Amino acid sequence: MGLINRFMILLKQKVNILLNRFEDPREGLDYSYTKQVELLNKLRRDIAGVITAKKQLEMQKAKLWENIRTLEEQSRRSISQNREDLAKLALERKNANILQLQPLDKQIVDMKTEQDKLEQTEKRLATKVEEFRSKKEVIKAQYSAAEAQVRIKESVTGVSEEMANVGMAMSRAEDKTEKMKAKAQALDEMIDSGVLTDYTNKGGDIIERELEKVGVAASVDEELEKLKAENAKKKKKSALEQQQEDQEKKQEVEV
Repeated sequence: MGLINRFMILLKQKVNILLNRFEDPREGLDYSYTKQVELLNKLRRDIAGVITAKKQLEMQKAKLWENIRTLEEQSRRSISQNREDLAKLALERKNANILQLQPLDKQIVDMKTEQDKLEQTEKRLATKVEEFRSKKEVIKAQYSAAEAQVRIKESVTGVSEEMANVGMAMSRAEDKTEKMKAKAQALDEMIDSGVLTDYTNKGGDIIERELEKVGVAASVDEELEKLKAENAKKKKKSALEQQQEDQEKKQEVEV
C-alpha cells in the first residue's frame, strides 16, 4: 500500500508539472469571462421570460375587464327589454370574471416583484462581469509584458554567453598568434647567429652568400669592361670612317 501511495503522489506531481508547463493564465481568464457572460445572458433570458409571462397575465386581465364591461352592458339592455333572465345570466358571468381577476392581480404583482429582483441581480452581475473583464485585460497585458521581458532577458543571456565564448576564443587565438610570432623571431635570431641552419634558404649559409656576392660583383665588372671595349671600338671605327671621308672630299677638290 505504501508503494502505491508513493506512486500516486509521484504521478500527481508529474501531472501537475506538466499542466503548469502548458497552462496559460490568459486562456483561463478568457474561459472564466466566457462562463460569466453565459451566466449573465441566461439571467437576461430568464428576465425576458418573466416579463413575457407578466405581459400575458396583463393581457388576460385586460380581456376579463373587457368581458366584464360587455356583460354589464348586456345586463342593462336585458333589463330594458324586460328580459330579467338574460340580465341575471349576464351578471352571473360578470361576477365569474371578477372572481378570475383577483388571482390575476396577485400573480401580476408577484411577477413584477420577481422581475425587479432579477433586474437588480442582472445589474449587479453585469457590473461584476464588466469589472472582471477590465481586470482580466489588465492581468493579461501584465502577463504578456512579463513574458516578453523573460524572453528578452533569456535572449540577452544567450547573446551574452555567446559573446563571452567568442571573446574567449579570440583571446586564445591572440595568445597563440603572439606565441607563434615570438617563436618565429627566436628562430630568425638563431639562424642569423649561425646556431641553426635555414635549409629553406637556397643561398646556403652566410659564407656561401658572401661568395655569391663576390662572384656577382666580378661578373658585373667583367661585363662592364666588355661594354667599355665595345664602345671604344665603335668610336675608333667611327673616327676612321670620318678620316677616310675627309680624304675623299679633299681629293675631289684637287681634281
